[in-house]
Amino acid sequence: MQHDLTVRPIEAGDESEWRRLWTAYLAFYDSVASEDVYRSSFARLIDPGERDCHGLLAVVGGRPAGLVHYLYHRHMWKLEDVCYLQDLYADPELRGKGVGRALIEAVYAAADANGTPTVYWMTQEFNHPARRLYDRIGTKTPFIKYNRF
Repeated sequence: MQHDLTVRPIEAGDESEWRRLWTAYLAFYDSVASEDVYRSSFARLIDPGERDCHGLLAVVGGRPAGLVHYLYHRHMWKLEDVCYLQDLYADPELRGKGVGRALIEAVYAAADANGTPTVYWMTQEFNHPARRLYDRIGTKTPFIKYNRF
């Protein structure tokens, strides 16, 4: 892992770097978001009263180099909430250097502090570089995701 790597909550002054990282993440998945989605998502991430939606930045050498968004939600099979790690991104030049692992471990720590032992996420089957990390830090499940038509 990088010695100068830190992970911290997203702050109001991070908007331009957060946008840069999230835009690259969306592009990786051949997706885009409207300006309204950018504005509302960032507002939720920095709202101190927001209970469910959270975001962290990985900072390397003083510059944001990765992000993670995670959500808490209720689960019908559990008394406690569960945590959905929704978005995870590291700058391409820093992949394989501990950024993704540090962000996932920070979500694990936040979930533990929240009394939320279950953390889950999804990725595309062919995202082999990410899956190499996920196979070391999580357990693959047999579930298949479906979307409404």
